[in-house]
Amino acid sequence: MDVPQITDLPHLGQVVPAVLAALGVPGETGSLALPEARSACVLLIDGLGWQLLAEHAADAPVLTELAKSPLRVGFPSTTAAGVAAIGTGLASGEHGMVGYTFEVPGAGVLNALRWRSHEDGRDLRGALPPRSVQPLPTTFEAAAAAGLDAAVVSSAQFSDTALTRATQSGARYAGVHALGDLAARTLEVLASRSFCYAYHSELDLLGHLYGPGSTAWRMQLRHVDRLVESIVDGLPAGALLAVVADHGMVTVDDKLDLEDTPSLLAGVRAFGGEVRARHVYAEPGAAADVLAAWQSVLGSRAWVLPRDEAIAAGWFGTVSDRVRPRIGDVVAAAQGTFGMVRGLAEAVETSLIGQHGSLTEAEQLVPLALAHG
Repeated sequence: MDVPQITDLPHLGQVVPAVLAALGVPGETGSLALPEARSACVLLIDGLGWQLLAEHAADAPVLTELAKSPLRVGFPSTTAAGVAAIGTGLASGEHGMVGYTFEVPGAGVLNALRWRSHEDGRDLRGALPPRSVQPLPTTFEAAAAAGLDAAVVSSAQFSDTALTRATQSGARYAGVHALGDLAARTLEVLASRSFCYAYHSELDLLGHLYGPGSTAWRMQLRHVDRLVESIVDGLPAGALLAVVADHGMVTVDDKLDLEDTPSLLAGVRAFGGEVRARHVYAEPGAAADVLAAWQSVLGSRAWVLPRDEAIAAGWFGTVSDRVRPRIGDVVAAAQGTFGMVRGLAEAVETSLIGQHGSLTEAEQLVPLALAHG
């Protein structure tokens, strides 16, 4: 099997440490060389892949002009991992958000966006306090300790979610409701000495529902480009804007339902991940048989590795002992337009046209667009 290796491109997790270094925060360094700044904002556009931006450059002329190079987001290429990379400056093997869903030993499979049991929907905020799942210091805590106004400008509906607490502790939360106040609040924060993280989710939503590159997706991309233009036009002197994304997206038109494939269920006690990136948790003593079955059935449609080989290949970056058990005994990353669905257990996810999570360039590469006031 031709196993993909993580490239030498800068990782999404390196962006905020580089921004904090540009702001003069002590102890922060970065392989990304950024000019000194008085204030800075990292704006994350959920679902904006590097390839998608290149293919639809006419719909986003401002972003296209500013985006001179790509980043890689690491594995899995999904929102929980990307948001945690912003919040910690680390890859998933250290911050521990190793999937849209993943097993936390002793508590079952956690849906990291909803903070509920992926098996029965139970609220897990009591059993799994957010800062126990992600206990590392956040980039916002570092910014605040250095005397910066550390702020998150994002949808008001996310203001007190468990994922927000896990990844954005130390920031004040400025809840917004639409693109207009997202731009306005971001510029308000940048007017003082500050570090700001801003987030827009709807491009990803429309990519899931209608497909990346669909008419609806392209119309939303035009609005995103206007958002970026509005912030760039209003940047105060000495302010830095870095626009990034958490993953790209592909249209999945080759689906295999795991629930209808008995050979892929044998010896499996739980599933994590998502349609394009699966954690497969085996019954005791069954990992080797599960691996053989998955490699045989999926063939060239997915890269299928045992946990240790996926770690050795660098998929998750450096992996801590705390995080290692969250990774499946077997890890499957989809190739092409393939998806591993669960029609009954994950009906909504199965129905989506656009998907992400895997190691393809379409999912891994995202833009780094920079502007200065």
